[in-house]
Amino acid sequence: MAKKSAVEKNNRRKRMVAQKGARRAALRAIIRDRNLPMEERFAAVLKLSQEPRDSAKTRIRNRCEVSGRPRGYDRKLRMSRIALRDLASMGQVPGVVKSSW
Repeated sequence: MAKKSAVEKNNRRKRMVAQKGARRAALRAIIRDRNLPMEERFAAVLKLSQEPRDSAKTRIRNRCEVSGRPRGYDRKLRMSRIALRDLASMGQVPGVVKSSW
């Protein structure tokens, strides 16, 4: 089990991205628009730099839904390899069969 503080910090980042994502996207669109004057684009860069760092989508870490583990994460199942193995061996993951030969 991962530290609760690390899991909660990641959840706080997810909430902040959901809250401020539209504003960041609008500022980034202004920055990328080559038809706008340079001063307006530079002002958008300054406003974007004033936004909290944790409001950036890239700061979110993929974590296991079961254990909170950040590594060995499977995107399709949204869990770590260890949690997947435990649940699969108990027969709780549909379509996964324990291999034996």
